[in-house]
Amino acid sequence: MTLSGRHLIAAGIAGWVACLLAVVPAASQAGPDQKPPMAENVYLNVQVLKGIPVDQFNDTMGMFASALLLDCVGCHDPKITSDPKAFALPTPRIQRARGMVTMMNALNRTYFGGRPRVTCFTCHNGDPQPEQSPSLRLQYSALVEDPSSLKFFPDIAAPPADQVLARYIQALGGAQRLAAFTSYTATGTYVGFDTSETEVPLEIVSKAPNQRAMIARPKVGRNLLWVYNGRSGWKYQPDTPIPLIELTGWNLTGAGLDAMVFFPAGIPKAFASWQVSFADLDGRQVQVVRGINSGQSPVNLYFDASGLLVRLVRWTETAAGPVPVQIDYSDYREVAGVKMPFHWVITWTNGQSTIQLKDVRSNVSIDEARFARPEV
Repeated sequence: MTLSGRHLIAAGIAGWVACLLAVVPAASQAGPDQKPPMAENVYLNVQVLKGIPVDQFNDTMGMFASALLLDCVGCHDPKITSDPKAFALPTPRIQRARGMVTMMNALNRTYFGGRPRVTCFTCHNGDPQPEQSPSLRLQYSALVEDPSSLKFFPDIAAPPADQVLARYIQALGGAQRLAAFTSYTATGTYVGFDTSETEVPLEIVSKAPNQRAMIARPKVGRNLLWVYNGRSGWKYQPDTPIPLIELTGWNLTGAGLDAMVFFPAGIPKAFASWQVSFADLDGRQVQVVRGINSGQSPVNLYFDASGLLVRLVRWTETAAGPVPVQIDYSDYREVAGVKMPFHWVITWTNGQSTIQLKDVRSNVSIDEARFARPEV
């Protein structure tokens, strides 16, 4: 099996397997005034990944899958395909993983002041067995940049960030038109691992500066939901141990930024500082602007020669280090004089999904209740 094949299987099963992890009692669902449940209150036999919210625990599983290029049965007992409780069974690889997490935490605590400088990917780099010997092929081959790398090297030849962002605003239609664009509703399609690669209808409602609710409607089963109201966020996937997962940490920050992309007038003020560089993206040179806020993950914005945003990369926190979320934008069309991307591809360590908009209506009245915590 090739590495690319293993990668596809790892991503696919990581997205699918959430439905098999455990059976959770209704009492563990967080209410409006409660803190989100911790992983050990939801999943079975959690030992070293205690004290983290469920969304961060799930992202940690994505880190393991990406760092080792293994699917769920690569670490868990094969009986998980028919028995959800089998996820709690200790296997040699699970026991080893627990030791590795303990070692990683000790290294970061001892040598890096507790900062997550050493992660699973630091050593494994996509290989279940870390390589001990240097690679001559890597040493003497042409340098290939990874556009989702957390490393960033500002280029002194790059234009100032405010110039790049101003060009972006102008390419979308100009500040005046963007200021007048205050809400939209859209219909289209959604396809991803959570719909078993089946294309399903999608509805979106969104209000400036960053409120958004998305509903995917499979033909069989309950709807998928993603909601962000400007302060809190949730995703609802009915085939998971706790269907309604509250977003926390960088997941919550990222949900607001994802919505703000469609009301971009606020982006230049969204970060305390900026850095600019260049990158090769699928054979074309793009300008990369990195936004930085203290205590948060950085965000990379990629702009093509026309000034339009073609990619956003942000990171979410996990117990094993940061993992990337990449959103590619294309198929820009005018809506009320403002250009919007009608095609998005969202890629993260637990899966990939594609959104294609078909009809968008601007400046419509939207009930604030559409952004409330979903009732389940």
